[in-house]
Amino acid sequence: MSQFKKVTIVGPLAPPAGGMANQTKKLAEFLRSENISVDVIRTNPDYKPAFVGKIPVLRALFRLVSYKFTLMMRLKNTDVIHIMANSGWSWHLFAAPAILLGRLYNKPVIVNYRGGYAADFFSKSWFWVNLTLKKSQAIIVPSVFLQEVFNDFGKESAVIPNVLDEKLFFQTDKPVSNKSPHLIVTRNLEAIYDVATTVRAFALVKKEYPQAYLSIAGTGPEKQALTALITTLNLDGSVTFTGRLGPEEMANLYQQADIMLNASTVDNTPNSIIEALACATPVVTTDAGGIPKLVTHQHDALLVNIADHQKMAEGVLDILRSTVLQKNLIDNGLNTIKKFYWVNVWLKLKACYDESIINNRVK
Repeated sequence: MSQFKKVTIVGPLAPPAGGMANQTKKLAEFLRSENISVDVIRTNPDYKPAFVGKIPVLRALFRLVSYKFTLMMRLKNTDVIHIMANSGWSWHLFAAPAILLGRLYNKPVIVNYRGGYAADFFSKSWFWVNLTLKKSQAIIVPSVFLQEVFNDFGKESAVIPNVLDEKLFFQTDKPVSNKSPHLIVTRNLEAIYDVATTVRAFALVKKEYPQAYLSIAGTGPEKQALTALITTLNLDGSVTFTGRLGPEEMANLYQQADIMLNASTVDNTPNSIIEALACATPVVTTDAGGIPKLVTHQHDALLVNIADHQKMAEGVLDILRSTVLQKNLIDNGLNTIKKFYWVNVWLKLKACYDESIINNRVK
């Protein structure tokens, strides 16, 4: 029987959408399905009054003051504090204050650390990060990759995978079209996701499969440059920017697609790869960061070097030409993602909560 009835999650929620925001939302939903009372304290609350959001410096100050006041009021009334943490200023401004207030109120604090920049951030700021980390009862990470980063800094952490909505992102099998293949990219249009490499790879694929088309789902500052690149490569009419998609729309895109491309240059355990595998969509991805800890080359995905559009295109062509490779990648991918099902995640998370409560009482 659980030793807790209420969990407070500290983290972002959409808008804007993103990996951490989506995980915060899904974690809250799944905990409630276990009859746990859940309070979510947003690290990105709406601006009140709304006009403040249009004034750069003032809006940051208002949000920070509002956030810390909310922490003081609501962290008193919970059994467990679960903090969604990231690198950089996000750690100092949002995670650290939540940890310190949690300990002030003598509540067990779990730090759920994520993000591909952890090693670089720790190397520059470990003294300050560790000052607050020492006050938590547990550190959990979504990947072996991040666990190894913490090990390098002498800190123990437990791997508890991201949560996959298996009812939404689900498909057991599907044929891959070798006449008009539909390729997709489901990352935001930001420099670290290097969508330009996927566009260049697609241009090479299109030379052999003239009816191929590419959908890019996401928004961001790189759209103008990508649009210019598409025109330069004579791909107008073959590439569609879908804009930001909701979870149901994203699941539908994966289910309709033949191959998913990911060209990120910095990464941890991208939900986009997990969701694609769950929808029986073969993946060609770079080997950035923690990705090789998530998938294995030629087993459940094809991995290429960062910024290598030639190899990425070759990977796509290999999949399109081989039904055996398609089937192996799909079958193995469906097996890989089982650890992300809530029934498996919940067993580990519940044990972590219970142990943290016991350790907090001992202190």
